[in-house]
Amino acid sequence: MRVEIHSAANFLVHLLRLNHNGLSETQLEMFKASLTEVLRMRYKEHWFPEKPSRGSGYRCIRINGKMDPVVAQAGKAVGLPPAYLHSLFPSELTMWIDPAEVSYRIGENGSICVLYEETAPTTSEEYALERPLTKCDVPACSTGSGNNGGGSGSSASCKESLMFLDPRGVQHLAAYVSS
Repeated sequence: MRVEIHSAANFLVHLLRLNHNGLSETQLEMFKASLTEVLRMRYKEHWFPEKPSRGSGYRCIRINGKMDPVVAQAGKAVGLPPAYLHSLFPSELTMWIDPAEVSYRIGENGSICVLYEETAPTTSEEYALERPLTKCDVPACSTGSGNNGGGSGSSASCKESLMFLDPRGVQHLAAYVSS
């Protein structure tokens, strides 16, 4: 659970960094620590490695017309008002934090992009806790007929979904998630 939560928190903070929002590095780190703790407490009784899809809806983070309450709670704890945070994220963002996989989608019909995927199934939570956080790579996309918002193939790719966040493109994300 630790690796998945850290992958999600790192990605959300990275989105804030790409926005050039004026938040200091200290504020971003405090937000990341707060978000990590809020997610850890929220998922403590809702984490099922044997059945990863069980509870997936509960673990979903959704930012659209309104701010996700979990993200708002983490921001509020460090003095970042929910309305301000909401203005910094993409207008449509969905993130699924499940055992062995963290994925996201920007836009209602965008591609589902995988941030973290466990490559070898494990049964030991201790092993997952010791794994390095380097499994994230340039996000892989699911553009097939799966749960990608029902797009017709014209959906933006994962790289394209991030291009609007920073004119220099995904290189920043690739460097970030592989560090």
